Amino acid sequence: MKTLIFFFLGLGIATGQKTLQWVDGQTSPPASLENVKWIAGHWQGEAFGGIAEEIWSPPLGNSMMFVYKMVKDNKISFYEVGHIQGIDNTLILQLKHFHGNLHGWEEKEETIDFKLIKIENGVAFFDGFTIEKVNENQMNMHVLIGEDEKVQEMTFAYKRVE
Repeated sequence: MKTLIFFFLGLGIATGQKTLQWVDGQTSPPASLENVKWIAGHWQGEAFGGIAEEIWSPPLGNSMMFVYKMVKDNKISFYEVGHIQGIDNTLILQLKHFHGNLHGWEEKEETIDFKLIKIENGVAFFDGFTIEKVNENQMNMHVLIGEDEKVQEMTFAYKRVE
């Protein structure tokens, strides 16, 4: 099983069964950025004793980019930069992590990739990562965090910043 790490998220609360995992031989369904354009905006939530801030652009150039910042004790814990990109008539979520000094976590050419499993009723299920529209001003991200037998699903709640 691949290693799953923290990524662009808000309020952490343990939950269950909101994520799906990729099965060998599976293919991603047809999808476009129109299916997830509601994610665009400025979002904030509490996370790990600090504040998580995430900003998503509207679709442009066949992608929706995002930046994420985790602030704890008034200091940057880490950043993320990534996108949901339309590729081969479906979507993929990709990201990279950075320390507060912008030194990368992943190797230069490496990204953390989440293949699309399905989209239904305002919920995008990527491999181990689910983005759920609660309403126009709230969304949840459900993420598998950990490694091998120590994987747990966490729910992160965001509110739209006006």
